[in-house]
Amino acid sequence: MKNTKKIAFTVLTTIGMGLAFTQVVQADSAPGDVVVSLGKDLTPVQKTSLLEKMNVPKNAILIDVTNAEEDKYLGKLLPKTTIGTRAISSVKITIGNPDTGIKVHADNINWVTEDMYKNAMITAGVKDASVEVMAPFSVSGTAALTGIFKAYEKTTDVKITEDQKEVANEELVKTAKLGDSIGSEKAVEFMELAKAALAEKNPENKAEIEAIVDNAATETGVQLTKEESEGVVTLLDNMKNAGVDFQHIKEGLSVAKEKVNAIINSEETKNIIQKLGDLFKAVVDAIKSWFN
Repeated sequence: MKNTKKIAFTVLTTIGMGLAFTQVVQADSAPGDVVVSLGKDLTPVQKTSLLEKMNVPKNAILIDVTNAEEDKYLGKLLPKTTIGTRAISSVKITIGNPDTGIKVHADNINWVTEDMYKNAMITAGVKDASVEVMAPFSVSGTAALTGIFKAYEKTTDVKITEDQKEVANEELVKTAKLGDSIGSEKAVEFMELAKAALAEKNPENKAEIEAIVDNAATETGVQLTKEESEGVVTLLDNMKNAGVDFQHIKEGLSVAKEKVNAIINSEETKNIIQKLGDLFKAVVDAIKSWFN
C-alpha cells in the first residue's frame, strides 16, 4: 500500500511539474531562455530526476524526442543495437548572449564527448548556447544531438536544414568512432583541423579533400586506416554539399584556435622563429589567418 501511494505521488508530482512549465513555443528567443528536450521513453521518476538535476526553471519550454526521430538521422550511421529502441537522452539548452559561443556539459554519456557535441553543433549552425546533455543512466549519447537541434529550433528563428542535421550527425558518429582507435582528444583535434582547412581552402574536387585529410592526420600525428580516411573524405565532401556555413565553422573552432595560439606563443616557437626568420614567420602567419 505504501509503495502504491509513493508511485502515485511521484506520477502526480511529475504531471504537476510538467504543467508548471511553459508548453507554448515562442518564436523570438532572448538570452536566458531555456528549452528542455526530454526522451519520450523516460519514466515519470526519471523525468522528475533529470529536471531537478538540470535545475530547470518553471518557465522553460518542454518538448519530447522520440526514438523514431533519433533513428531518422542515425539509422544509416549506426546499428539499431547501438541506437536502441527507447529515447532516453535529454537536453537542456539555455540561450546565451551574442558572441559567447557554445558551452557543453555532459553527464552519464560514455561515448560522445563534450567537444564532439560542440563541433557538430557548430557544423549545423548553432550559436551562443549553453547545453547540458544528461541521461538517467550511462548511454552512448549519439541520440542527444537530435534533441539539441529540436530544442534549438524551438526557441530561435534558426531553421537547421535536413542536410545540415544529417552531416552534423555523421560528424558526431565518425568522430566518436575515430576516438575508439586514436583517442577522443586526438579525434577531436584532427577533425577540427580538417574542418578548418576545408573552410580555408574550399577544395574543388575529391583529390584536394583527400590531401586535406592526409595533411590533417600528419599535423596531428595520427594514423588512419584506409576506411577511416575515406570516411572522413566523404564527411568533408558532404559538408561542402550541405550548405554548411564555413565562416561560422572558422569562428566557432575556439578549441583549435586556443591550441594554435598556445603553440604560436610558446617560447620554443618564438626561438624557432628567431632562428629561421621570415620563412617560418610566413607559415605561422598563415595558420593565424585561419582564425581571423
